[in-house]
Formats: sequence, C-alpha cells, structure tokens
Amino acid sequence: MESPTLNINKVIDDAKFAPFHWKVLFWCLLIIIFDGYDLVIYGVALPLLMEEWSLTAVQAGLLASAALFGMMFGAMIFGTLSDKIGRKKTIMICVALFSSFTFLGAFANGPIQFATLRFFAGLGIGGVMPICVALTSEYAPKRIRSTLVAVMFSGYAIGGMASALLGSFLVVDFGWEIMFYIAGIPTLLLPIIWKMLPESLMYLVKEKRDNEAKVIVQKLAPQETITPATTLLLDEPTKGDDAPIKALFLKNRGFTTMMFWVAFFMCLLMVYALASWLPKLMIQAGYSLGASMLFLFALNIGGMIGAIGGGVLADKFHLKPVLTIMFALGAVSLILLGYNSPQVVLYTLIAIAGATTIGSQILLYTFVAQYYPTAVRTTAMGWASGIGRIGAIVGPILTGALLTLELSHQTNFLFIAIPGMIAAIAIFLVNLSAAVDGKESKAQPSTLNSPIST
Repeated sequence: MESPTLNINKVIDDAKFAPFHWKVLFWCLLIIIFDGYDLVIYGVALPLLMEEWSLTAVQAGLLASAALFGMMFGAMIFGTLSDKIGRKKTIMICVALFSSFTFLGAFANGPIQFATLRFFAGLGIGGVMPICVALTSEYAPKRIRSTLVAVMFSGYAIGGMASALLGSFLVVDFGWEIMFYIAGIPTLLLPIIWKMLPESLMYLVKEKRDNEAKVIVQKLAPQETITPATTLLLDEPTKGDDAPIKALFLKNRGFTTMMFWVAFFMCLLMVYALASWLPKLMIQAGYSLGASMLFLFALNIGGMIGAIGGGVLADKFHLKPVLTIMFALGAVSLILLGYNSPQVVLYTLIAIAGATTIGSQILLYTFVAQYYPTAVRTTAMGWASGIGRIGAIVGPILTGALLTLELSHQTNFLFIAIPGMIAAIAIFLVNLSAAVDGKESKAQPSTLNSPIST
C-alpha cells in the first residue's frame, strides 16, 4: 500500500491565517524593526558626529557608507548561505552581528574605529533583510502574500521612526551614544528568538527533517491527517534552479534580473541619501535640529504607510504597475521638496517621499520573493539587495559631494529624484512571462495578483 503524500506548497498557499502565521510575522517584524533602527541612527547622530569629530560633508558621507559596504557583502553572503544552512541559523548570526557591533559603536573614539564597527554591523543589517522576507513569504498564504510581506517589512520604517523620534528627545540631553546603547537590546533577546522563530518549512522538507516539518504542517493545516507514514513533497525545482546564481539568468530571467538590480540600485540610492542627509539638508534650509529629526520621522512613517498600502494594492492589482507608479510619484515629490512650501505641505511631501522610496524598497523585496522559485529565492534577493547596496553606498557620498558644491536646495533634491524615474522605467520593463508560475496564471487568472509558486 502506497504511503499518503502531502504537497507542502499547496498546504502553505491554501492555508487559513492562523496563530502560527502571527508568530512568524511577529518575530520577523520585531527583527526588522531593530534592523531599521540600527540603520537610521547614523542619520540621527550625523550632525553631532560632524561637530564632535570635525568631519567635512564628504567625510561624513564616506563614514555613512561603511555600514553600507557591510550591507552589500552581508546581503550577498548571508542570502546565499541561508539557502544552504537554513533561514533560522542565518537570521541568528545576522542579529548578533548588527546588534552587538552597533552597540559597540557608542564606545568608538574616532571615525576610523566607528567606521570599522559600522562595517561589521552592516553585514548583519544587510543579511537579515532578504532572509526575513523569504521566511515570511514562504509561510504566507498565497492570497495575502504581498500584504503580509509588506506588513512585516514595514518594521524597517517603524524602526526608522523609533530612531528618529527617540533621537529628537534623547540626543540633545544624553548625546548620540544613547541611541547606540539601545541597539544592544536584540543581543539579549537571542535565546528567545531562537526558541520562538520557526525554521523554513520548505528547508526542513528539503533536508529530510520530516518530524519537525510535520509538526509545523499540522499547525498550518489542522484538517489534514498526518501520520508517520505521510510523505511530504515539495514542488520539484526545474533543471537549472539547483544552481542558484546561474538560475537567475536562465529561462528568460536574465533581462529581468538586470532590471531588478537597476531598480534596487536606484531605490536604495534615494533611500540612503535621504536617511543619511535629510536632517542636515533641512538644517541648511533653516530648520532646527529637533524639527529636522521630525522630518526623518515623517519620512519613515510615510515608508510604513507606503509599504502596507502598496502591498494591499499589489494583492489586488500587481506589484509591477504599483511599483512603477510609486517610483514615478516619488521622483515628483522629491523635486517639489526643493521648493518653499507651507509646513503641512512640506510634511506631506516628505511622507510621500518616504512612502515611495522606503515603501518601494520593501515592495521590491516582495516582488523578487514572488518572482523566483524557492530554490533560488534568498539568493535572488541577496544579490539584488547586494547590488542595490552599491547604490546605497553611492547615495550618501554623492549627496555629501553635492552639498560641498553649494548648489541650490532645488538642485540637490532634483539630483536625488532622478534615480526614481530610472527605477520606474526598470520595473516597467520587467518580463512577467518569465515569472516562476507564468504557466499557472493562464489557468487561474486570479493568481496574477501574486505571481509565485513556492
């Protein structure tokens, strides 16, 4: 008698949202909140660091790029490593890196030591993002996948808001170091995260850890009868997908892979130019340090709204048109930021800029997660994110160089806006017919809203 079989991909796609999904969402969200906090604190500390260490604008931009270099290598290294040793172990390594080395940054006695610590923190910051996206995506029911990934990744913006808000109250009285002390909290939480965060179900099945996998399957599909004889199956990777990096360029994916890389590069250039320099830009425009921190807060709250709202729209329509429009709208809002406006309009424009830059960054991860098959998913996200980090490195340096030229406020924001139009064009050119489930979408038109087959 043949043993009963159960397709894991179908179980996840058709699952009802259950307490187990809440657990995955909560812990990935919490990790990304701290990840976003750790990244944005440099922008909060920047004006004081420039004064304390007598840094020029270009030197400050280079210092900001230390973490971004780490993020570039972290995304590529840990994204690929996650496909080999599992999501959970890699996440733990990344959290330990970004939390402990950011905490140690408070004790740096100069820019070189500070930059070294930020580089090692950046390895964890960049590495954990694509892995949390992959883990959330791999557990999310198909009908709400874009929304859940966007909600989870909105933690990045929540962390940025917390950093900006705490900075506006604490930095003036306690110095920039207080922000870095707070960043050490996730290190203390590592034992709890290890206990609570589940491993990827698909990874467990692939590694033949069936007993652990069956416990999770029963939580996702309590209506299924699972016995010791039940065989768990995954959608088999097609030929070529077992070589992750090579697979990014096979089956007509090559051009789209390049377009994703261009979009990531341009999007992250804008995000990190704004995250690192928005307070300084607004101080130069005549605003106080406290007000400038609140502009950073508005940027990140816009990012959270943009990510969640964009995720809902993507599940209804599709990520491609949603992202194309968001990037174009972001470019327009940044251009308008260069002109004098009433305060309400100014905060609105900054929130729109956040929604269409930070929010678009989050949705880009979602798009890549849904475009490639499971076997190469974190590799695809890791490499796209890693290439994007080059843009993140260029952003703060380029903006610092622009400030030394003493160009007009309008010109500075115009230069920051140009990458938004390029990103819009790149996403517009993405080839959806090469998506992993293109064949499925013809049979089931409704699945066009979430082009994925995990």
